[in-house]
Amino acid sequence: MKTIIQIVLWIACIGLAYLIYSSVTGPIEFKKVKQERFAKVVSKLKDIRNAQEAYKTANGKYANDFKSLISFVDTGKYTITQQRDSSYMEMDKTYGIELLKEIKIIDTLGFVSVKDSLFKNDDRYKSLMDVPYAQGGEKFEMKSAIIDKGGYKAPVFEAKVKKSVVLFDQPKDLLTRENAQISVEEVNGDVIKVGSLEQVSTSGNWPPIYDKKEDL
Repeated sequence: MKTIIQIVLWIACIGLAYLIYSSVTGPIEFKKVKQERFAKVVSKLKDIRNAQEAYKTANGKYANDFKSLISFVDTGKYTITQQRDSSYMEMDKTYGIELLKEIKIIDTLGFVSVKDSLFKNDDRYKSLMDVPYAQGGEKFEMKSAIIDKGGYKAPVFEAKVKKSVVLFDQPKDLLTRENAQISVEEVNGDVIKVGSLEQVSTSGNWPPIYDKKEDL
């Protein structure tokens, strides 16, 4: 009986030690995995933003779906212009004399491929919709709209993905805690996103640490 009690106590001690170890190392490992995966997601969202800004420059609005956006990147072109000052003499009908008129002239110098400008020799733009690490092949959710801001019709867009899609294999308790984050050093809320359908903004909801990771 004494031996059995000792064995049970040893098992209990080992179990308790494992729980303590997991409670300490679990969040550390979760943070490591989270930052690695979020960095890839943020990088993809930045590509989406760059492509959308190019689309807006050419079309005056944002693309509402990835098919249109990718097609534009594949075939679209930037117009390269140069602005210069000029002047000429014009007869003023009021005073009956010639007056100097100053004007600005915009010259078209040529065209540059959007694909080459944004992505060089990389064809990653073809998979802009794919979420990194998504287990089930999930895609980014993207929408565009025109909103009224003080009488001005402003084009806006938003692209996002649930954190749970990216962290599908992580402990549920840590994921729940992550979804409730409210901090300037964290991605707040339960999604990672860029842009907004309510505000005129192309910012992302990630902290500066993910911008620094890309620069390194």
